[in-house]
Amino acid sequence: MTRTATKRIGILAVQGDVEAHAQAVARVRAEAVPVRGAKALDGIDALILPGGESTTISKGLDRLGLYEPLQAFAESGRPVLGTCAGAVLLAREVENHPVRSLGLLDVVAARNAYGTQVDSFAAPAEGGPWDGMRCVFIRAPQLRRPGEGVEVLARVDGAPVAIRQGNVWATTFHPELTAETRVHQALVDAALDLC
Repeated sequence: MTRTATKRIGILAVQGDVEAHAQAVARVRAEAVPVRGAKALDGIDALILPGGESTTISKGLDRLGLYEPLQAFAESGRPVLGTCAGAVLLAREVENHPVRSLGLLDVVAARNAYGTQVDSFAAPAEGGPWDGMRCVFIRAPQLRRPGEGVEVLARVDGAPVAIRQGNVWATTFHPELTAETRVHQALVDAALDLC
């Protein structure tokens, strides 16, 4: 299979910024597939947990019986990316009005750590493979106390804003809200590496 083979990228479509991620996936020449149930996980190469309201998404995962299927998907080795609320749901522990998480990343997520919607901001990433990338934060969490197996890919004001542990990635910002494609391209490249 070539590096240009089309990959099917699932986007958890319980709540949140699904359409913006679908557009970002299209910009890196992959196919976006909405995931509303466990069966949809069967035919996809990677998965995005979008930003949104982590409490609402968590309730949706419970209602749809998706916690265990999502954990099994990640354990299969296929790439998973969580952005903002999606990052919260991937953490081993959640602070500040905790929600049930998937426990797939060895990190503590502090919800709404930068304040409310009016405290939203954008800043350039510092260091790592995504240095200089414009990061948009909207009621963003902070990722604290990363475990030994967690790689910090980008920081803003010294705080981790993008991390990776094996095949599971998280950003506290919204890469789908800019023209920047490095995050989505990295996810597709990781799926291609499995071929």
